[in-house]
Amino acid sequence: MQHRTALLALHLGAVFFGLSGIFGKLALAAPLVIVFGRALFAMAALGAYTQFGEKTARLDGRQRMALAAVGLLLGAHWWTFFVAVKVSGVAIATLGFASFPAFTVLLEGLLFRERIRRTEWGVVALVCLGLVLVTPHFDFGNQATLGLGWAVLSGLLFAMVSVGNRATTRGVKPAQAAYWQNLGIAVVSLPLSIHLLADVRPMDWLWIALLGLLCTALAHSLFVASLRVLNARSASVVFALEPVYGIAFAWWIFDEEPGVRMLFGSALILLATVISARLNRSPIEPKGAGHTA
Repeated sequence: MQHRTALLALHLGAVFFGLSGIFGKLALAAPLVIVFGRALFAMAALGAYTQFGEKTARLDGRQRMALAAVGLLLGAHWWTFFVAVKVSGVAIATLGFASFPAFTVLLEGLLFRERIRRTEWGVVALVCLGLVLVTPHFDFGNQATLGLGWAVLSGLLFAMVSVGNRATTRGVKPAQAAYWQNLGIAVVSLPLSIHLLADVRPMDWLWIALLGLLCTALAHSLFVASLRVLNARSASVVFALEPVYGIAFAWWIFDEEPGVRMLFGSALILLATVISARLNRSPIEPKGAGHTA
């Protein structure tokens, strides 16, 4: 793969990740059903890929359980994100989720006893200020504020997924890790959502299938393929555009037009994401093994 092709693949992957909220809103099913379906379709695609494509390592039971446990955090991240989408729309949900770099900085400093640099504290401050600006007034009876709260919780859970990946995915192929994580999500979410499956419309299954195949399995594959040519820091900066794509699609499809204050808050959050990516000196975890939104 050439450099230009890798960059195109990376942007395409970011576009697919940005579409997560769109497909989640188009599917009228409950968030639990969306989580189960996304995991099911992604697991099928990733399973085929690991079986017939990429050679994978042999995992023992403990490694599989650890990956599945991180998968439960990933599933909780998806669920809270889709709740936020249903409550307040794609734009606010995407921006609230984009707070995860600030949580990652704090969690890694706390759990791994890594010194938090002044610039990283600046990232946290930018995210906090951006979130304040995104919501015009904080009233938990207000849909926008409530949705932002769910979205920020989604960002916290994704930061926990990132930290969990750091501890559990060493020596494991990204697609293999993603498969076991999605398997854990599917196994746990099935009994919770099974009573709702009969009411899901065929069109909703289409949106959920696209969510699992495009926004999870394919986006992950494009991301991993691009990292064979591009460095991780460059990839992180491109993926900081994910909220931009999500907001643009929401504006186009659902007419969720952002106001001036939201745009300014969005810019601060995106700036924090870019700075956080450029400060990251170690290779980032592939998003397919713990993404997102």
